[in-house]
Amino acid sequence: MNRVFKILEGDRAIWLITFFLMLASLLLVYSSIVTLAYKYHSGNTTFYLLRHGFFLVVGLGIIYLIHKMRYTYLSRISQLLLFLAVPLLLLTLLLGANINEASRWLVIPVINQSFQTSDLAKLALILYVARMLSLKQADIKSFNVAFIPIVLPIILVCGLIFPANFSTATVLFTVCLVLMFIGGIPVKYLLGLVGTGIFLVIFALLIGKVVPDLIPRAGTWVKRIESFSEPDSKGNYQVEQSKIAIAKGGFFRLTPGKSTQRNFLPHPYSDFIYAIVIEEYGFVGGGVILLLYLTLFFRSMRIVAKKPNSFGSLMVIGISFSLVFQALINMAVAVNLLPVTGQPLPLVSMGGTSMWFTCIGIGIILSVSRTIESEYPSDLSPNLQNKNEYAGA
Repeated sequence: MNRVFKILEGDRAIWLITFFLMLASLLLVYSSIVTLAYKYHSGNTTFYLLRHGFFLVVGLGIIYLIHKMRYTYLSRISQLLLFLAVPLLLLTLLLGANINEASRWLVIPVINQSFQTSDLAKLALILYVARMLSLKQADIKSFNVAFIPIVLPIILVCGLIFPANFSTATVLFTVCLVLMFIGGIPVKYLLGLVGTGIFLVIFALLIGKVVPDLIPRAGTWVKRIESFSEPDSKGNYQVEQSKIAIAKGGFFRLTPGKSTQRNFLPHPYSDFIYAIVIEEYGFVGGGVILLLYLTLFFRSMRIVAKKPNSFGSLMVIGISFSLVFQALINMAVAVNLLPVTGQPLPLVSMGGTSMWFTCIGIGIILSVSRTIESEYPSDLSPNLQNKNEYAGA
């Protein structure tokens, strides 16, 4: 085992959490893609198993390559990623593949693989905000010098994601707010930004109701909110099937591959995969998955506590909070604590490019951990806070 961890550097607990979640993903996706296989591949579930396994193996390779990179290089790269993400988001809105009245995907030529551009935009914006916050620390209280240059890209990116993917835009906006708060942006500016955001969302919902063709997804958002606020009303099919799956799971159940609700749940391999977790492994299994995500966040904060430079700290906070926040939303939807959204369970739900971007995020966290360990050995860690920050953003 020690020989393995000499190759896989960085926080060992995060490596183990990643392996376990990927293993769970393989089992759960294989169990839940029966209806999908019958619909598109004559019941050939092996096709999806091999396909998903390929994405997982490539994802591990991505984590390994990224974690070997010195994370400070990402400061400059974040600018390039953001400049690439913005036109891609615009192109997706105009020409993207339209599924369920939402243009979220571009199809990559030759390999014919769909690509959700918001995944790139999320990562790019988190890195960019971390960079700008670290560079503007001397003037962090200034409205013109710090707040405006940081908030404009946030509004642009979230605004381009919003029409097709309200939940992703909201998650990303929240992550950026948390980063700005931790980075020292005055609270009065953040409260003003939150108030403006709430006003714009309500305005968009009203416009969508009055002029449905202008924002086609607005009707879906309103229905989901109404369905959540009125549990006894019709149109809550997804949640009802999820509740049935959870009830069948009970406290402890060990029946891998024996789910019955996979035949009724929409998207049991992605949006509602947590319901399948509980149906096949009970509340104990669901609790283990929840604990793994919370441990991932805790270990990430341990990395921040070792005091990398401000860019590294903010980057780890942003990425880890984004992953765990998304996971909590997915779980909350499955147990009917939040309205239905389209947020997958990171590292567990079936996905191609979304899985890979999650792996890039994990690789970056491990890169920060590895760099700290290589430059400041563990026997010197108690004095780490007294050392000068090494080169960064």
